[in-house]
This record gives sequence, C-alpha cells and structure tokens, in this order.
Amino acid sequence: MSEKTAASRGSEPIIFLDDICVTFKTRTGSLFKPNLVHAVNHVTLKLMPGETIGIVGESGCGKSTTANVMCGLQSPTSGKVFFKGVDVTKRTAEERRQIGRVVSVVFQDPSTALNPRMIVHDQLLDPLLVHEVGSPEEREKRIRELVSLVGLPKSALNVLPGQLSGGQRQRVAIARAMSLNPDAIIADEPTSALDVSVRAQILNLLTDLKRDLGLSMMFISHDIQTVRYISDRIVVMNGGQIVEEGPAAQVFNEPKDPYTKMLLGAAPSLLHPKLGESA
Repeated sequence: MSEKTAASRGSEPIIFLDDICVTFKTRTGSLFKPNLVHAVNHVTLKLMPGETIGIVGESGCGKSTTANVMCGLQSPTSGKVFFKGVDVTKRTAEERRQIGRVVSVVFQDPSTALNPRMIVHDQLLDPLLVHEVGSPEEREKRIRELVSLVGLPKSALNVLPGQLSGGQRQRVAIARAMSLNPDAIIADEPTSALDVSVRAQILNLLTDLKRDLGLSMMFISHDIQTVRYISDRIVVMNGGQIVEEGPAAQVFNEPKDPYTKMLLGAAPSLLHPKLGESA
C-alpha cells in the first residue's frame, strides 16, 4: 500500500452522493405533462480514498449518469453531492475548477476524448496550462513523466492521436487524466472499445496506477467479470437503483439479488483467469 493510501485510509470520502435522483423529461407525453425518465433513483454512494468501486449494469441502468453526477457533468434533480465533506451540489465555477484538479475522467472512446488536431505533447500540456501548474520547465518534465507512467515511448509526444492505435490512444487519455496528479479517476467503460488483448493491458495499467499512486477509482462497465478483476467493491445497478452492493468477492461468489445472478450467468469472462500474471 502506498504512503498516500495508508495516510488517507479512514478519512472522509472523496465523493459522497447522498440520496441522489436524476430525472429527465422525454419528448413523449403532452406539452404541459411530458413523461419523465428516472435515470438515477435515490442512490447513496461513497468513494473512499484508495478504494476502487466498480459500477455494473446493463445499458440504461443509470451507471454513467451516476458517474456524471460525481464528476460534475450532470446536476442532480434532488439529493446532495459532497466533495471531501463540502457540499458542492450547486457548485461554483471555482469549485468546479478545484474538483477538476483532483477528480479526472477517462471516457469510453479515446478518439472522441482527444483533440484530433493536437499532438500528444499539447494534449498533455493543456490541463497544466489551464490550471496554471508549474513553470515551463516543470511542465515539460511532467509531460515526460506522464508518457513514461503509461508505458508510451517519448516519440509518441510528437504524433497526432490518429497516428496511434486504439490502445495507445487510451494510454494518452489516461496520461492526460493523470496530469494533475488527481486523488480519483472515474473510468467510464474505458476498455469496451478495445480488442480483448489490449483491454487486458489497459486494465493492468489502471491496476498498477491504483496500487503505486494510491488512487481512488470509479470503474464503470456492463461486464461484471471486468469489474470483478479491478474493483474492491461492486455496486450493481438496475433501473436507476442500487440493487446489490458489497466486497467484490462477496458479490461475485454469493450474489443475493436475482439481477446480479442474471448478469453473472449471462457474461462469460473475456479475461484470462491469470490476467494479472500473463499480461
């Protein structure tokens, strides 16, 4: 366990969602009484320092909307969001800026997350400039550290995202998310657009970063096998609600909710059983 993790165990949660609901209006129904979709329905969730929570469920179950509330991309209809004990439900621009320095997001498709017209060097430099981190020399040193951290050669700094493979682009996206040395990463289906062999490499990279840097992580996937591999705790969502929650081994080996049992029965593993050893 890293010093960062050890020092932070037992402290307050990095993010605390308290009875969160998110409701969207649909185009169906009448003009004055549109139909409503309850994307997230009374979800309470804490992300503790050094912990990885895996949120799993089918498409449309509310897992990505929950993650968007955590990182500030979606405002809740009701409930409260706390960031390190501070109520940021109706966050100011300065609060958004502060949260952006310690909570980063890795999206599903790196092709859309990265600017296709910026070389990798400038993609990694951009957040350092926005948050006014360091001197020019310190920024260049940090950029070199980042490409090494995610296992990319220095030559990758001078190419456009389109000149890289899918796995390499996702490594760039992870490096960009790590640029401000965040306390937590929210990874929304970060491997679903990748080949199986590359998926294993990215999962191993995220696991190594978590272990070495003491990161907290919210890992979102429809594949419960993938979630099991990387998570300390698993949260199963269905219909916008949490239907089961517990330590990864417990949820996987002793599922209680029928929906969790269905997910386990319907999702054969795409990962080698000794993934951590072989990749």
